[in-house]
Amino acid sequence: MKNVIVVIGPGQIGQAIARRVGVGEHVLLADLRQDNADAAAEVLANAGYEVSVATVDVSSRADVRALVKTARDLGEVTGLIHAAGVSPSQASPSTILKVDLYGTALVLEEFGSVISPGGAGVVIASQSGHRLPPLAVEQNRALATTPVEELLDLPFLAPDQLTDSLHAYQLSKRGNSLRVMAEAVRWGKRGARLNTISPGIIITPLARDELTGPRGAGYRRMIELSAVGRAGTPDEVGTVGALLMGPDGGFITGSDILMDGGVTAFYWYGELAPDKT
Repeated sequence: MKNVIVVIGPGQIGQAIARRVGVGEHVLLADLRQDNADAAAEVLANAGYEVSVATVDVSSRADVRALVKTARDLGEVTGLIHAAGVSPSQASPSTILKVDLYGTALVLEEFGSVISPGGAGVVIASQSGHRLPPLAVEQNRALATTPVEELLDLPFLAPDQLTDSLHAYQLSKRGNSLRVMAEAVRWGKRGARLNTISPGIIITPLARDELTGPRGAGYRRMIELSAVGRAGTPDEVGTVGALLMGPDGGFITGSDILMDGGVTAFYWYGELAPDKT
């Protein structure tokens, strides 16, 4: 039986990381939609990878447990790439919290119980999590450590407190990096590592939705005023993912890597700062 790399949300970013860490391994691609998983599997299989597919709703514990079983039936789970999520233009605040915040916490809990010694995981968060003002220490701890099934009951996540999709997305992505930091402690006891990547605007189908959506002008301005002056590519995220999951990243765990072309720096200290817009 081969080592298994599980990719949840095998879009452009998930595939880019899988290409770098999945050589000689069995790559299990899981998506909410079967056709998405099948399309990704065809691309990777045609490039020489050993792949299989599954469907999963990350907000369903039964689904995530079924995916864990499928992965373990294939071999030792040595890698997790969690790139599933919904964007502010795609969903309501409640759906964003359920998928991006609760779903991620659920996936990390379930796979953290089976990840093999020497294994590693990467969660795709977002630069959006870095554009929130600092949260209270108690809120940080709550997002990081509240039991999964109680997470959506936190008072500051209540529907009357969180009415904007972008704010829900920012809190979810901040929560992802905090959750990963806490989960890295538990994963570490199994001899495994876990990190987040917080990409900026990476050209994918989801990003194209954002660029042509109601917030498109703002995103285009971010690109124009950033230090790099362009959007990123999935392959660039794949390179960082491979570092974090491979031996060269063996001393990195519980960390978040912000890669956004300098957008966050310009947001806090440059021309994108709120007091300059």
